[in-house]
Amino acid sequence: MERDADLGSIVAQLCEEISQLRREVSGLRCEVGYWKSRHADALKRNEKLERELNQAQAEIKNLKADLFGRKSEKQTSRDRSNHLEDPQEEDGKTKKKRGQQPNRPGPKRRDYSHLPVREETVELPAEQCVCDRCGKPLAEHSQTEDSEQLEIEVEVFRRRLRRKRYQKTCDCPGRRTVTAAKPPKLIPKSRCGTSLWVHLLLEKFHGQRPIQRTIEQLGLHGLKLAPGTIIGGLKRIEPLLEPIHEAIRRRNVQSTYHQADETRWLVFVEKEGKTGHRWWLWVFAGEDTVVYVLDPSRSRAVPEAHFPAAAGGVLMVDRYSAYKAMQQVKDGKLLLAFCWARAPTHSVGPA
Repeated sequence: MERDADLGSIVAQLCEEISQLRREVSGLRCEVGYWKSRHADALKRNEKLERELNQAQAEIKNLKADLFGRKSEKQTSRDRSNHLEDPQEEDGKTKKKRGQQPNRPGPKRRDYSHLPVREETVELPAEQCVCDRCGKPLAEHSQTEDSEQLEIEVEVFRRRLRRKRYQKTCDCPGRRTVTAAKPPKLIPKSRCGTSLWVHLLLEKFHGQRPIQRTIEQLGLHGLKLAPGTIIGGLKRIEPLLEPIHEAIRRRNVQSTYHQADETRWLVFVEKEGKTGHRWWLWVFAGEDTVVYVLDPSRSRAVPEAHFPAAAGGVLMVDRYSAYKAMQQVKDGKLLLAFCWARAPTHSVGPA
């Protein structure tokens, strides 16, 4: 009987433990379900955040490309967004390649007959003016085989002027010796002649080559110029160009259609009241002229001063507020047209 009582107590204890374990398993199962749902919610949030991150990275890439990438108005061959298909164009017709087309006549050779000619006679060496078999001399033919090729020769030289002097043969009073006058020079008392200054100006303003590179290029021809001499000479020439600049500006504002824009431009000079070296280069494009204005300010005063008070027509600009604040625009005389390339775009992101 004692043994049966012990077994009964053991069985009761085991049953109690089993029921406790079942309760714990049931609680753990509930927790597993809860954490599974929480994990599923975390996966959904992570997926959403990944989509937002990819979109943000794409926008950052586009913004960096717009800010630091190469600027070009040329349309790439892959961009077909503005291409209108010709309904009369045959299906399957391949795109025409650039350059010379097969089975088509080539372009005519350019005519250089306006260039001066330097004739040069090419002769055989004396040892070759004999027959290669018998050694008898060759007789010179009356005809020649002619051809042409283009050459260039850049020569820097010293122009030495010898001004003649004349002596009076009469008894009239005054100076007895008369000397021929000096030829006119662009800059008096300068060793650089007019042709050299013309070359420097064409290289700078027409060829868009910096002065230092032009000086180095002339150095290859034996002319070593001091940069200070050239800069000082250009400063003396500047007043001579001001009437031309003013005439271009007057012509520019007479156009009925204009374009304007501005970009930052670093100028490393000290100016009273100006903090830093950031200036602004303004460009005003007319129908047949372009005017550049370098100014320390980006305010409306710059375009407002460029256009006269009675200026009219259309001015294409971006949405910078300085153009909207111009008095000519407020008076309704100058109509603003905003560039479509600067129009805001709206991207549709993930829900």
